[in-house]
Amino acid sequence: MEKSQQKSEMLSNSNHLFRIIMCFVFSLSLTSCRLNQPMFNDATWQRDINGIDPALLYAPHYGNGKFFNPWMPAAHGSLGRFLRWKLSSREAYTEEEKNAMPGFRPGLKTRIDELPEDDFIAWIGHMTYLIRAIGELWLFDPMFSERALIPKWVTPPALSLDEMNAIPGKLNIVISHNHYDHFDEASLAALSNDARVFVHLGLQAAVADTGKKHVTEMDWWQKIDCGNGMTLVCLLAQHWSRRMFQASDTTLWASFLRITPNATIYFGGDSGYFIGYREFARHYPEIDYALISTGAYHPRWFMHYAHMNADESLQAFLDMGARFFIPGHWGTFQLGDEPVGYPLLDLQRTMTATDFDTSKALIMDIGELIRIPGKKRPWSSFRPEKPVVSSQNK
Repeated sequence: MEKSQQKSEMLSNSNHLFRIIMCFVFSLSLTSCRLNQPMFNDATWQRDINGIDPALLYAPHYGNGKFFNPWMPAAHGSLGRFLRWKLSSREAYTEEEKNAMPGFRPGLKTRIDELPEDDFIAWIGHMTYLIRAIGELWLFDPMFSERALIPKWVTPPALSLDEMNAIPGKLNIVISHNHYDHFDEASLAALSNDARVFVHLGLQAAVADTGKKHVTEMDWWQKIDCGNGMTLVCLLAQHWSRRMFQASDTTLWASFLRITPNATIYFGGDSGYFIGYREFARHYPEIDYALISTGAYHPRWFMHYAHMNADESLQAFLDMGARFFIPGHWGTFQLGDEPVGYPLLDLQRTMTATDFDTSKALIMDIGELIRIPGKKRPWSSFRPEKPVVSSQNK
């Protein structure tokens, strides 16, 4: 107990110091002296992606104490690049783009209580989703804290931790990578220690330190039989990892596929666009819902490797051939230059420009709950429960 308390105090002090440093860096970014943004060519970037050999998706991805994406080297992690971003000029956004916000539906806990048996997907905020399947709860990237280390939420989560803990059912937790907006130690520590937790390679010890008793590490392409007719598959993502006082890429990053008798759901975590989505479709051709990160993508020269813009997230969905597209990773924290609601408008414009079938896009409000077809509600009678454009956009 004393050791855990000492670690908590050290972490708190470290976080405080890091925030001071980062606040200084952000203050520099507000100065009137701005650098020009480096040139970035989307056509060249897409050409590089399409030139990748799919065999590299199965190549070794660990060496010299670090994980890496074998299909394409990462251009990230440099303090110089980070400072260049913060000191560079920024795009000009319209008033509509600055003021766009996700819809927010209060009373999620009450609506869950009113559906004691139905399978569902609920968007709690950012990339945090609660999914119920065959009576079990699956919580992805639980983030209930007010800050992701530095950035403060613009929109709060649709459930409190007390409400989350009061929902009946066996709890399973899935974590995609160790960045602060996806792996929040305080949120994890407040959830049931009896929950099963599934993580990528390298994160088991950190999760166990939050009190969790049942932690399973998974590697890319690995499958686990979770019982009750459910399978969890760990899949690739094009990303990276780092936490304060931890070297970059010493833990893996991943996306996940959760297969049940009623529905197959892809959870993208956080990723840049890469040819892996085409390969997922080859192995798993019947994905029902694709939860794909769409946010923190400006400026493109800095964000393109690790985050997808609207065009790329829609392309990833098409690559996978999924039934429905649900965009996440927007509307909560401003992690890139773009305002938090900008991806909503960007997606709408992109869908119009590309003649995308909008019946396949479910742009959820935070706090929205979508029921998943099952024995009592078969796919043959299923219709999306809401229009593609949120009626609560402000």
